Amino acid sequence: MAEQPTYSLITYGCQMNESDSESVAGDLAARGWQRAESEDQADVILVNTCVVRRSAEQRALGRIWQFAPLKRRRPDVVIGILGCLAQKDGRALLEQFPHVDLVVGTRDLPRVGSLLGEIRHSRERVVCVDAIDKPTPFVAEPLRENPLKARVTIMYGCNNDCSYCIVPRTRGREWSRPAAEIVGEVERLAQRGWREVMLLGQNVNSYHDGQCDFADLLRRVAEVEGIERIRYVTSHPKDLSDRLIEAVATTPKICENFHLPAQAGSDRVLARMNRGYGRDDYSRLTQRIRRAIPQAVITTDLMVGFPGETYEDFEDTLDLARSVRWDSAFTFIYSTRDGTPAVQWPDDVPSAVKKERLRRLIEVVETISNEINQAMVGRREEVLIEGPSRRSDEMLMGRTRGDKVVIFAGPKEWIERTIQVKITRAAAHTLFGNAEWHGS
Repeated sequence: MAEQPTYSLITYGCQMNESDSESVAGDLAARGWQRAESEDQADVILVNTCVVRRSAEQRALGRIWQFAPLKRRRPDVVIGILGCLAQKDGRALLEQFPHVDLVVGTRDLPRVGSLLGEIRHSRERVVCVDAIDKPTPFVAEPLRENPLKARVTIMYGCNNDCSYCIVPRTRGREWSRPAAEIVGEVERLAQRGWREVMLLGQNVNSYHDGQCDFADLLRRVAEVEGIERIRYVTSHPKDLSDRLIEAVATTPKICENFHLPAQAGSDRVLARMNRGYGRDDYSRLTQRIRRAIPQAVITTDLMVGFPGETYEDFEDTLDLARSVRWDSAFTFIYSTRDGTPAVQWPDDVPSAVKKERLRRLIEVVETISNEINQAMVGRREEVLIEGPSRRSDEMLMGRTRGDKVVIFAGPKEWIERTIQVKITRAAAHTLFGNAEWHGS
């Protein structure tokens, strides 16, 4: 082994997983570890996993199997499984993967660094998944690679029991970090040059540290000098308060972007999902947001093929899409998850029907997305420039306050600056424009 050990960290899944990986990397860096240039050169390979959908779990499992030949060539390399899959399957993963040395659940991630030290000394395999309902403090600062936008986890776990969702089983019950601790982290980020923060939680609307609720926390974070934009995910519709809407409407630093997973448009399906609201509740919520914040961008998640979903149920989802008119939607097909209440119900919507419903849903939501974006042509938008466009180094890419992607021409020196862009052309997922730079 090298004197200064090296690691490779592979992440699947949501922004919470990305944030967890940044925290693990920060802890390893504080212990003297360096990130390896490649997996073949790493002393330790860690895979942070997601199991929200079957496809995400299968991708992680496939990647873990790919390291078996490496383990045979280099028996000293340590291979670890972290996160939701580790929490869900625990010790069974050591039987499934003879080449895996370490299994660490979601609330035990702060122990990864110390556990690696033990394994490299003892060469014994370790499973650590016992702290699922305990607080999750990391001592070291996360190691963030994005110099412009920083993720800040404000709470862990979820107290909702949506019948299709495995998150409560893999991330435990809710625990909110103290507001003062969160504000202190944001202040350190601002001092080191970060301009935008994303506050993360499975359901940020239920944040409460005993004194501050989420609206209070947003206002406190907005007082930090140097931070220009504040975003957050994810908001459960049943818990989004009028106080939160008011905070967004009256606090300039908080971006007017609401991600509100509707999941379905049928009251019958929503009740079986145990979502805690009906379609009329959801519609009234979006109406209150738009009355208070006319420029609000509202996005959502939508599922098709939930057990028992009829043709009429699906038509209700299309009808909700046409009436609410989301700016964009993440759409997906229901897949069974062991450990959820819904797994006991027959997965009775045929695969071909699910795919056809998904196709029709995508067609509707993308048509609406395109219409909304087309209506923005001629408007001027405040854009924070993130870097070169993926398709052309000669073009720049930034995001509006509503989190819409904008492509435009400009010099590399503008990267990380905020400018005005006049929108000249639009598509369903992207805006195009001309920059209007008036700075020095």
